[in-house]
Amino acid sequence: MYVRIFQKATPWIMMFTNESLEVYLEIAGSVTQAELPICREQGRLGDYAVAYRIFRNKQGGGFGDPDKHPYAWAALVYVDGLPLRLNSARGDCREWSTLDRIGQWMVDNGFRYWWTRNDLEYVEAPLAAEALATIPTVDTVVGATTADVTDAESEGVPAVESGLSADVDSGPLAT
Repeated sequence: MYVRIFQKATPWIMMFTNESLEVYLEIAGSVTQAELPICREQGRLGDYAVAYRIFRNKQGGGFGDPDKHPYAWAALVYVDGLPLRLNSARGDCREWSTLDRIGQWMVDNGFRYWWTRNDLEYVEAPLAAEALATIPTVDTVVGATTADVTDAESEGVPAVESGLSADVDSGPLAT
């Protein structure tokens, strides 16, 4: 496994192996899928799970080419407040090829929401700074509201008719 990783690795990928990723995520152990209903009945199973990216351990079906598909998704669940990796009945880590499949598994097993982590794949195109510049902030929204009130009052329209309070300084955001 290490040979394949280092042959095609970037500095980002070389940070983790599956074992070191479990240490990083502070996974305390494992639980089998068959034990989940028992934990749920006892009230020990947490409300949400985590789908996280791992290096693929198994070859299966059409998904079996490790050069084309080096990653898989695994699940961790919280039992007694501890994060535990989900294993199959044979004791191997459960793996899913896509987020759709692991998401369907989570819904089928009673999880209404979950977190998703991908600590292995590097995102090559980060979000441009200009994309964030167009998002309005609280200050711009409050400033626009204040300007609307001032414009309405200068035109002789009472602030009550414009739907805005004439006394801007007495609102919940006033300092």
